[in-house]
Amino acid sequence: MPARDRKTSEIRKDFISDYDGLADQWWDPRGALAPLGWIARARADFVPAARRDGAVLLDIACGGGLFGPHAVAKGYRAVGVDLSELSLREALRHGFDEVVRADVTELPFDDASFDVVTAGQCLEHVPDPYAVVAEACRVLRPGGTLVVDTIADTRVARFASITLAENVPVPGHPPRGTHDHRLFVNRERLTRTARTHGVELRLLGLRPRMREMARYALGRLDEVRMVRTGSTAVLFLGTGTKK
Repeated sequence: MPARDRKTSEIRKDFISDYDGLADQWWDPRGALAPLGWIARARADFVPAARRDGAVLLDIACGGGLFGPHAVAKGYRAVGVDLSELSLREALRHGFDEVVRADVTELPFDDASFDVVTAGQCLEHVPDPYAVVAEACRVLRPGGTLVVDTIADTRVARFASITLAENVPVPGHPPRGTHDHRLFVNRERLTRTARTHGVELRLLGLRPRMREMARYALGRLDEVRMVRTGSTAVLFLGTGTKK
């Protein structure tokens, strides 16, 4: 059995039920999913404005549609794909033109269908994130932009994303069990997979502004801005153009 299969063979596959249970919190600025909105805003900085009429953006694992307003602002027709039907209903209410319930490792779209493909904070929740990236590259048009962000498979990421984030009782913290460190993403394999499918990814780190985090925890802010960092050891983003 391949190493990745051995590592994930006992991981539960029903994690989507967690997001069904949190579907009413997608747009709560102080709820468990609030940080996903901060990261979506940061991700939008790497999406170019639409360069043609009818340009289409695919958001993989779109959840409750946090990226919808950003896609619309950039001039795209937004299509979302996710397994959570309750979340997809929310996405339709927040800027998405079309949503599809499907497995993100087997996207139900033709090759070269989209001008931009985004995949935010989902790769660390699936047993084969590299299959998701391969599919993202397949449905991306030549000259199109791929943007992904996820969590690195490092000890420091495990400490920050699980030990701290899931156990410190502050607003916006994810419920315990949200993350499984065995699914955190290997950066070298991620970039190699994208390169094999025609996209050279540039990686950079992301982190919240610490002063804003403190004010958010005290109830003085409803949103925290993300800043770019040189380290990709915890939360990181990759972007590239398909050849």
